[in-house]
Amino acid sequence: MRFPHFVAAVARRAELPPETAAAIARAALLTVAQRVSAGETGDLAAQLPDDLSGYLTAPTSGDAAGGGERFGPVEFLRRVAERAGVEPATAQVGVRAVFATLREAVTVGEFQNLIAQLPKSFTRDVDTGTPPPYDR
Repeated sequence: MRFPHFVAAVARRAELPPETAAAIARAALLTVAQRVSAGETGDLAAQLPDDLSGYLTAPTSGDAAGGGERFGPVEFLRRVAERAGVEPATAQVGVRAVFATLREAVTVGEFQNLIAQLPKSFTRDVDTGTPPPYDR
């Protein structure tokens, strides 16, 4: 799934303008890269096209991607909101849409591996089963 398709899916799910959805998608992927292990970041990035995987492997704030930092959902949303230049409530809606879209973009096993590295409070609303067919 190329970045424009990813953004369109996020925008549709979150009912956001495409520019806002793109900013939140970038910010969420960068923040995921800070939160999960380097190995998981690499595995996830390997299943995404370069225009998406680059956000998972790019250094953020001077730190290497995949740092496995420990922070909770409030801090996750704060970082996404700050990076995307949106309010936390908008970031929350957008992040849900990003995770739902990631679920379609990677294998079920890879998505479950990602979710396993996040606290349950991050993912309580995320369905980790087999996604419905992607609507192109």
